[in-house]
Amino acid sequence: MRQKVTRTEAEWRARLGDLGFKVMRRHGTERAGTHDDFPKGVPGIFRCAGCDAPLFDAATKFESGTGWPSFWAPLDGAVETQEDRSFFMRRTEVHCATCDGHLGHVFPDGPRPTGLRYCMNGVALRFEPAGEGS
Repeated sequence: MRQKVTRTEAEWRARLGDLGFKVMRRHGTERAGTHDDFPKGVPGIFRCAGCDAPLFDAATKFESGTGWPSFWAPLDGAVETQEDRSFFMRRTEVHCATCDGHLGHVFPDGPRPTGLRYCMNGVALRFEPAGEGS
């Protein structure tokens, strides 16, 4: 199990900015098409904007047509899920296993091999090209 990262509300706000704080700490959602400008076909890792934990390999990213970055699988142990019953819907929320930051939701309509679509808020992610490890 990973050691949890905790910060004060002021520290989260300073690190994430207004939109990032709303999404990651208050379970918000960014508008579709506003933060999926990551490089296409570039090897690397998508990290948590809140704590820098590695979340997704770029090789699992695919174009879902939704306007949000989508992946068919997270890295082992990188995310946790829980039921989300907000907005009169029943969905599965995805959050960072290290800092509990809200990332997005997972749906059962993705491509092979998993059939899952991890639909993430781009503001919750930071892309690190391969070879630039921190």
